[in-house]
Amino acid sequence: MRILFAGSPGIAVPSLEALSAMELAGEGIALAGILTNADSPKGRSGKPEPTDVSVAASGLDTARAEKGFPPIAQLKFEKLDAAAREAVAALKPDLLISFAYGKIFGPKFLGLFPLGGINIHPSLLPKYRGATPIPAAILNREKETGVSIQKLALEMDAGDILAQEKFPLSGNETTASLSEDAAQRSAELLASLTREFAALPKEALSKSALFQGKSQEGEPSCCSLIRKEDGHIDWKLSALEIDARVRAFTPWPLCFTAQEGQTLYILEGQPFEGPGSGGQTETKAAPGIVLGIDRGKGILVQTGDGVYAVSRLQWQAKKALDWKSFMNGARDFVGTLLG
Repeated sequence: MRILFAGSPGIAVPSLEALSAMELAGEGIALAGILTNADSPKGRSGKPEPTDVSVAASGLDTARAEKGFPPIAQLKFEKLDAAAREAVAALKPDLLISFAYGKIFGPKFLGLFPLGGINIHPSLLPKYRGATPIPAAILNREKETGVSIQKLALEMDAGDILAQEKFPLSGNETTASLSEDAAQRSAELLASLTREFAALPKEALSKSALFQGKSQEGEPSCCSLIRKEDGHIDWKLSALEIDARVRAFTPWPLCFTAQEGQTLYILEGQPFEGPGSGGQTETKAAPGIVLGIDRGKGILVQTGDGVYAVSRLQWQAKKALDWKSFMNGARDFVGTLLG
C-alpha cells in the first residue's frame, strides 16, 4: 500500500517517522512521498525556511539510504491545482494520510487516491473541529481530550471515525506540552491502524468494516483561528480563566499586558491558593493591581475573581525571567496597575 503523507508543523512529525519506520521494517506499506507547505519566510531575516515535516523527511533519508530505500519525495505547492494533481498522480499513491497539512482537499484531489484519504485530528471529534483544537481544550478547561483518526470528507473534520483515543488532562498543560503529547499518541494510534490496513489486500480493505468507520456521535463544536491580539490579558477575568489563557497561548501568541506603557509578557503562573488568598480578594483591589509577592508562588496580581500568581515573565525585547530575577530589577513593581 503506497501512502502519501500530507503535513506541515511539528505535531505531524512523529506520525511521518512512524510510517517511515513501518516501511523500513517491511510492514506492508511504502511512503510514496510527502506533501507539505511551500517554504515560507521566518524570523527577523525573512529567509524562506522549510516546514518541520520537510526537515524531518530530509533527516530520515540517511537512515533510509543505509537500508537501501529511496529518499522521500517531497511535494510543495502554493495551491492544489492541476499541476499539483499531476505531480501527485505520478507517485501512484493508494492512500492519503493527512495531519495538519494546512490546505483543504477538493474532490478532484481526493479522487487521485483509490482508497481515499484519512486525517488525524487532536481532539475527541466531533468536539473542536477546526484548526485550533488543542488551545480550545485548554481554554475551556476540559478534563479530558484525545486524538481521532477520521476518513477525509469534503466538510471539515466531519468524516467517519476510524480510531480514537481518550486521555485525561491535569490542568497544567500548555499548548506546547499538549501538542507534544498528542503528537506521540497520534503516531502510535496511526501505526496501529495502518498495520491493520496493510494486513488486508487493497480490494478487501476498501470494503471492510475497519475502513468504513463509525459516524461521529454528539453535537459538533468548532474552534476558531487564534490572532495575536487574543493574547491580551483582561484582568477582570477570573484567575482560572487567565491561567487557562496563559497556558493555551503558549508558545503563541503568548499572553501580554501593559505596565506604564511597556508591554509585559506573562509566560507562566497559576491561580493563587496560598495563605491569605481569600483575604487578598476581599480587599476589593482593582483587577490588575500587583498586590505583592508570595515566596513560593511568585508575583500576586488581583483579578476579577481571585488572585493570579505570576512565576515567569518578560519585558518586550528582553529575555524571559523567573519572578525573583524580575523583581530584582523592578523594585517598585508592587502596587502598580497592569493592563
